Amino acid sequence: MLYTFLQRELPERLRPLAEIASDSFWSWSHAGDKVWRLLNPEKWELTENPWIVLQDISRERLDELARDSEFCEELQRAAKERQQYLSRPTWYEQEHADADLGVIAYFCMEFGLGNALPLYAGGLGVLAGDYLKAASDLGLPVVGVGLLYQEGYFRQFIDANRQQQEVYTYNDPTSLAIRPALAKSGGWLRVSVELPGRELSLRVWQVQVARGTLYLLDSNDPINSPIDQGITGKLYGGGRESRLLQEIVLGIGGLRTLEAMGLNIELCHLNEGHAAFVILERVRLLMERTRTSFAEALWALRAGNIFTTHTPVAAGFDSFSPSLVEEYFGASSAYLRKLGLSLEEFLALGRKNRTNDTEPFNMAYLALRGCAWVNGVSRLHGDVSRRIFQPLFPGWPTGDIPITHITNGVHVPSWDSAWADALWTGSCGKGRWLKETEALPDAIHRLEDKELLRFRSRQRARLIDSARLRLARHLGQRGETQEVVERVSEFLDPNVLTLSFARRFTEYKRPNLLLADPDRLLRMLNDPKRPIQLIVAGKAHPADEVGKRLVTEWVEFSMRPEAFGRVVFLEDYDIALAQDLVQGADVWINTPRRPWEACGTSGMKVLVNGGLNLSVLDGWWAEAYAPGLGWALGDEGKRSQPRADSIDAQELYRILEEEVIPEFYDFDHAGIPRKWVARMRKSMATLTPYFSGNRMIREYLERLYLPAAEAVRRRLNERARLARELNEWQVQLEKHWEHARFGDLETVHTEDGRWNFRVQVFLGEISPESVQVQLYAEAVDGEPAVRQAMERDIEIAGSVNGYRYSASVSAARPAEHYTARIIPYHTDASVPLELSLVKWQR
Repeated sequence: MLYTFLQRELPERLRPLAEIASDSFWSWSHAGDKVWRLLNPEKWELTENPWIVLQDISRERLDELARDSEFCEELQRAAKERQQYLSRPTWYEQEHADADLGVIAYFCMEFGLGNALPLYAGGLGVLAGDYLKAASDLGLPVVGVGLLYQEGYFRQFIDANRQQQEVYTYNDPTSLAIRPALAKSGGWLRVSVELPGRELSLRVWQVQVARGTLYLLDSNDPINSPIDQGITGKLYGGGRESRLLQEIVLGIGGLRTLEAMGLNIELCHLNEGHAAFVILERVRLLMERTRTSFAEALWALRAGNIFTTHTPVAAGFDSFSPSLVEEYFGASSAYLRKLGLSLEEFLALGRKNRTNDTEPFNMAYLALRGCAWVNGVSRLHGDVSRRIFQPLFPGWPTGDIPITHITNGVHVPSWDSAWADALWTGSCGKGRWLKETEALPDAIHRLEDKELLRFRSRQRARLIDSARLRLARHLGQRGETQEVVERVSEFLDPNVLTLSFARRFTEYKRPNLLLADPDRLLRMLNDPKRPIQLIVAGKAHPADEVGKRLVTEWVEFSMRPEAFGRVVFLEDYDIALAQDLVQGADVWINTPRRPWEACGTSGMKVLVNGGLNLSVLDGWWAEAYAPGLGWALGDEGKRSQPRADSIDAQELYRILEEEVIPEFYDFDHAGIPRKWVARMRKSMATLTPYFSGNRMIREYLERLYLPAAEAVRRRLNERARLARELNEWQVQLEKHWEHARFGDLETVHTEDGRWNFRVQVFLGEISPESVQVQLYAEAVDGEPAVRQAMERDIEIAGSVNGYRYSASVSAARPAEHYTARIIPYHTDASVPLELSLVKWQR
């Protein structure tokens, strides 16, 4: 049933308009762009929201369009493309026909599907939106779960004093392409969550994302108290209590929504720790159905939970005071009674030191303890995450912390320009992002230099037109003189090297590194033969005074007479502005302090459009960069602060002056900068397919989802028999672990150049089948770590479970590099993630 706020019937020939407008597929398919422009070009340019365009059109205009054969043909073409997309066999159906995977529920605090649905703050939400779109492209059975914010994130404007100010606009549901989710009874679906002294009612909305669905929970229900209606008010707004309530709604209310919809949820994917309460709700439901204990249910379901962390510093995790948690999960909490937990046991799930009564409750710790699969979002971030979470695994080396990485990717069709789409379609075909992408590089390598240069020039020209329109509007609202506003039409030059920097403005991202030597930058901007121009955008968090000051510095610099017209700061950075920038910029600049950029996907978005990256070797660029692809800044994090800022700034200027600018303007007799175009082609061909959402989704499926589904099924079979066995295994090990010990260690150097190690191990009441004795050596000097299982050969007479264990290794490393350790062992358990006991022979 198509729910629509339109209070009238569309003419028969225009009926497809409502379906197209209510499906986010339009946000990445260029097929419908012409339709919306024909409906109302002015409103489309201002809002890029087909739902608003469709609502505001008059009956007379609709009747006129219904008689317009050209418009109806264009509409049918857009409707046909959508229908072909929805009906074609998917990659998942073809490549994994036997997988029989249940529904994957993807929980996130924010989703950035497009400007028409402003429920995002930045990179986390945009990544979540790209994830849903890419999952639809490949046909994975995914649903998203988020919140419908009444105001969402703030909109930025620059005042007459050149300071950032914030406004919060109302997300009127009648202006959003959403519809109420319907209960089985046919009415609007509502779910409830118990809060102290009351029940919170949550309305459920849904967004069509082509083949997928995004469910949004909304507390703005008249039957709630005014305070509770505001729980889903602002994204990341309010204090700690507001954040805790939002996370209760997302996790507990979110899973209840999926249950009420009757969906077969097999896997829950937590995109950041905000949704960690879903772990507890899954456990509660299983306890009710199978009469298992909390520990047994957690063992069963943990295998079906995936946790993706995006945070590069431990201080970035959400945590709450014990007193606040007690207010909502205290001794009188019916929810804790259903879980069979005391408050102390509940708090221990979110603490590093489970017995420290003063330690806050950390959502990321709860997520880690409730998920058997954990990943960072780039190779470097995987390393960083293992260090961050190492304190939760006392005695374990950082390299053993069981956190992998799956590098983020972007949904390429959402970020390519119309020209890029045409170029890639002509060389690689229409369905290039709906299947494996391994063949795409060869097709791009065959493109001619002139063709690549022409499409880049068109994109740059469009960006400049867009930047002028935006800037004129912003300066007028700021109160600048009419003379200044009129001069904007002369700003920027479509034939000049265009650099862009667009980020969240916060100190660690160093957005003002380019301003370290303003005079040097001005010389580059105003070089009469080889000038550059710079387009800057970005918001600072409302509470980040340093970030706001950095915004002001750029605004003031852009208004200096020497920079006026060569540097523009575009306010209110959002998805629509980001699309313009990544499509038109020649060089995308990124200058974070390594390793504080977990991934940073903005630079990936320029790839399909032929833009090049000049970035610190952090996040995705640390694994993407190679000579000839772009430019690398920094020394892989070896410099100390604050000296690194000064050095990096000088290096940034040098790269621009000696490499970037000369190469861009190095024209041959045919007027083509051959080296630049070669670099552009190599970047497009090599990096675009790999750093796409297509690759990311396939990697999640094959590395995490499929093995997770198999594991959780095994644990749930026979009324969770394996989960009960695993819980008993843990109980017995923890009960007797302190009594396990090592005896003598014997080391022998053999004639064939090996070390033979023999060690006595006394396990006491621990079964030898429950543990593994390993020979371990740390990774040093390029040598990988050694984790070799030792063989149990003889029983030690007169002992209880006392044995001699032995192992033989190459003598290439000194014997003192090696030591023995005892670790838990079970074929169906992830150690140390699910049980972190370890005992070392020293």
